[in-house]
Amino acid sequence: LERNPDAAVAGPRLVDATGAAELSFGPRISPWGELRQKLLMTLYHRGVPPVVRHVERRSHDAGDRAWVSGACLLVRRADLEAVGGLDERFFMYTEDVDLCMAMHKRGRKVLYVAQAEILHHRGRSAATNPATEGLRRKSQLAYYEKHHRRWAGLLRLYLTATGRPVAD
Repeated sequence: LERNPDAAVAGPRLVDATGAAELSFGPRISPWGELRQKLLMTLYHRGVPPVVRHVERRSHDAGDRAWVSGACLLVRRADLEAVGGLDERFFMYTEDVDLCMAMHKRGRKVLYVAQAEILHHRGRSAATNPATEGLRRKSQLAYYEKHHRRWAGLLRLYLTATGRPVAD
């Protein structure tokens, strides 16, 4: 951030205990973006060679991103205060993406710093809370209501039809 005064947020490359990369950054979340990210990571973890090469290449490619993961990120205090901090409608999921969207709206950059690598023990916080899936869906709905209003009703219908819980 010191070398990039126009950046408000920076996030590192995340890997799991086996050294497998996470796509801890991405384009703005949308129904198609979520589907693409889920498909990429499913095929990556199944070891599909062209997908593994693509994810490894992307995860080593630093630069501007729409968002970086809140599992580990650095935010300038002045920018965080300027956007009012984290939106309290989000619990544990998508709050990071929402924060990055707020930074972009202010004309600030979000950086993915591939040279910095962090071991992420994915799911450890969620594993201790049986209501986590419902809370994740609640955050997902809040994100869509805020950033993709026309998709929010369809998402709610889909979650209801597929029996996925949404926390109150």
